[in-house]
Amino acid sequence: MKYIKNFFIIVLIGIASYLYVQNDRSPADSPSTRSEVTNQSVLNAVHKRLKDEQVSGSGKVSRILSDDNYGDRHQKFILKLDSGHTVLIAHNIDVAPRIKFLKRGDIVQFYGEYEWNPKGGVVHWTHHDPNGLHKDGWLKHNSRVYK
Repeated sequence: MKYIKNFFIIVLIGIASYLYVQNDRSPADSPSTRSEVTNQSVLNAVHKRLKDEQVSGSGKVSRILSDDNYGDRHQKFILKLDSGHTVLIAHNIDVAPRIKFLKRGDIVQFYGEYEWNPKGGVVHWTHHDPNGLHKDGWLKHNSRVYK
C-alpha cells in the first residue's frame, strides 16, 4: 500500500511539473499550432526602429533571394506581412536546415531577432544557438519547423 501511495505522489508531481513548464512557455518561443500568427511584435519593432528585438509573425513569400555565402551561409527571402510591410528573413543554413521547395506565395511563420533598416528590417537568429547563449528561433513552412 505504501508503494502505491508513493507511486501516485510521484506521478502527480510529474504531471504538475509538466503542466507548469507548458504554461510557463511563451507562445512565441515555439512554433504556433494555430493557423493565424500575430505580427504585432514585428510591426512594433518596425515602427520603433528597434534592433536586437525578439519578434514573431507570419508572412507571404514575395521574393526569394540568392543565398548569402560569405561567412555563415544564409537562405534569404522577403516576407510581406498582412500590414503591407516587408521583412528580409536571413536563415542560417550552416546551423539549421534550409527550407526546401520554398516558392513565392508560400506562408512562413517566424520567430527570431529583428534588426531595423530603411528597407523594412531583417529577421535573423531563426535557428537554435549551438552555444546556448542566444534565444532559439525558428521558421515554420508547410507544417514543418526549421530550427
